[in-house]
Amino acid sequence: MSKLVIFDLDGVLTNGKVSVMPNGEWIREMDIKDGFALQHAVKSGLQIAVITGSFSTAVGERLKKLGIHNYFQNVSSKSAILNELMKRLAIKPEAVLFMGDDIPDLDAFSVVGLKACPADAVTEIIENADYISPQPGGNGCVRDIIEKVLRTQGKWSAPKNIQSI
Repeated sequence: MSKLVIFDLDGVLTNGKVSVMPNGEWIREMDIKDGFALQHAVKSGLQIAVITGSFSTAVGERLKKLGIHNYFQNVSSKSAILNELMKRLAIKPEAVLFMGDDIPDLDAFSVVGLKACPADAVTEIIENADYISPQPGGNGCVRDIIEKVLRTQGKWSAPKNIQSI
């Protein structure tokens, strides 16, 4: 049973596309249904984290509004962050699920119990995943995995006092 669910950012929480603004800022799109599921997961007691090799202050602010405080940016070794996080939270690898979409996520796959990916992940990730969501990155794959985890724990229902952000 998963106690900690970690997501990559670009290609999982987003569709992997960025609009580059004149000031150099990257604009990303995130699915509102994924956001609702993340918020519901946090309120249901599931530990959620996001680990990315990129950087985005705006994404950090959105995740914080959803109740996610474990947001790691500019990460070169996802497995190192995962190992530190599992140690700090006293959660064993077999109770950890990681969802990634591209080759840098193989590093994270090497230290978790359950490996998942969106439908449009690269071949190397799909070949190593335990679960492949039918949804693509940035378009419901996060909701899909959270809903499945919470259903297995008997925690997926129409919650009260949750607003979509």
